[in-house]
Amino acid sequence: MAKVAWIGLGVMGYPMAGHLRKKGGHDLTVYNRNAAKAEAWVKEHGGRSAPTPAEAAKDQDFVFCCVGNDRDVRDVTLGPKGAFQAVRKGAVFIDNTTASANIARELSSAAADRGFEFLDAPVSGGQAGAQNGVLTVMVGGSQAPFDKAKPVIDNYARMVTLIGPSGSGQLTKMVNQAIVAVTVQGVSEGLAFAQKAGLDIPKVMETISKGAAQSWQMDNRWKTMNEGKFDFGFAVDWMRKDLAIIMDEAKRNGSKMDVAALIDTYYAEVQRMGGGRWDTSALIARLTKT
Repeated sequence: MAKVAWIGLGVMGYPMAGHLRKKGGHDLTVYNRNAAKAEAWVKEHGGRSAPTPAEAAKDQDFVFCCVGNDRDVRDVTLGPKGAFQAVRKGAVFIDNTTASANIARELSSAAADRGFEFLDAPVSGGQAGAQNGVLTVMVGGSQAPFDKAKPVIDNYARMVTLIGPSGSGQLTKMVNQAIVAVTVQGVSEGLAFAQKAGLDIPKVMETISKGAAQSWQMDNRWKTMNEGKFDFGFAVDWMRKDLAIIMDEAKRNGSKMDVAALIDTYYAEVQRMGGGRWDTSALIARLTKT
């Protein structure tokens, strides 16, 4: 049993922290900007809550973070009441936020200056993956802290991989999100075409899902996409945040992301339709609207 702090109890962080208690039996202290949610988590899972990230992080073996974006990460780490003010020497800080590679490198350097380790460890698998404890975790950092942290991370993951040095986890998540966006658009266009062609949709999708067109997005989303239901996970607003991170990094490293950039404009159109909180499969809505 390790002493663990968890910072950020949103849609993803709340169940992820829960797995550390239920599966791992770890001693958890949680912090959330909305203190009522932290108290609700403690009531459900046990442990304790703290009024600031610094107080949550004090004397812990591992400190996890899962918040919204670069600004939020910086606030809960380097802010006046941030966790980095209190993380003990030799501890490991694991950031599960999907953020930029730049902030991962910045925080890795800041942690080294303070005598503890930092891993950028964004996740893939969405809300369902978090709730079921089957996330894929892509990690940037050094081998020794990864080896220490992996048994704890395993409680909410089905795959945990050290990709490379600091920032590599975030860069890998960018690759993941670019492929997801392109794939969802492909499923959307194919499904909308099948609808307009008057085909038997279940027969079509069940048949082609056994061939080269198969994907997780097709297998898990075609039925709800066909029904126009979009309340099943990762929101359009968050995908646009991730695509903005990708485009910024692509400018820096010279990558061409023409299709991903185009699909970002399609997601903007879904937002204008009122679908900012719909899940990412809502791309089909702009093709089927009347």
